[in-house]
Amino acid sequence: MRKFSVRDLTLAAMVAALYAVMSYFGNIFGLTFLGIQFRFSEALCVLPFLFPAAVPGLFVGCLITNLLSPYGLLDIVVGSAATLLAALWTSRLKNRWLAPLPPVICNTVLVGFTIGWAEAGGFTAAFPAAWAVNGLSVGLGELGACYVLGMLLLYALPRIKSVRTMIPEGRLKVV
Repeated sequence: MRKFSVRDLTLAAMVAALYAVMSYFGNIFGLTFLGIQFRFSEALCVLPFLFPAAVPGLFVGCLITNLLSPYGLLDIVVGSAATLLAALWTSRLKNRWLAPLPPVICNTVLVGFTIGWAEAGGFTAAFPAAWAVNGLSVGLGELGACYVLGMLLLYALPRIKSVRTMIPEGRLKVV
């Protein structure tokens, strides 16, 4: 395992701040926390494909964002864990077309669970339907954010000279 450098720490901090700011901006339009979520910040979830150092930044940014969640402690823990799991998974992928898939899957299942739990009031008869409906709506928002906006990032970032120098050598071969 390689050391976490000052450059890595700076990148993680920038990603965390950008994720939180973009999420709060989306909250102005009611897109961040409702059942139909389209977090612009979720596009950043593809960054671990290019920059494995972005993983902790995504987790911290999501954690900061979820502190304002109407779903409370469950969303702070489960929603942030979903982002961490997705970021770790994305950092291990070798195909850039698959890079947006982990955030879509993790958020569909885990955030759908969280919202379904809150709406149904726990494990009630309404919980499975609430989980399915909310998982589907969150998943559709994730598809848009990650496969449209995120893929634009994966396409554009390696073409910027100053950013290209920051991408680890092994990652440039798969772009």
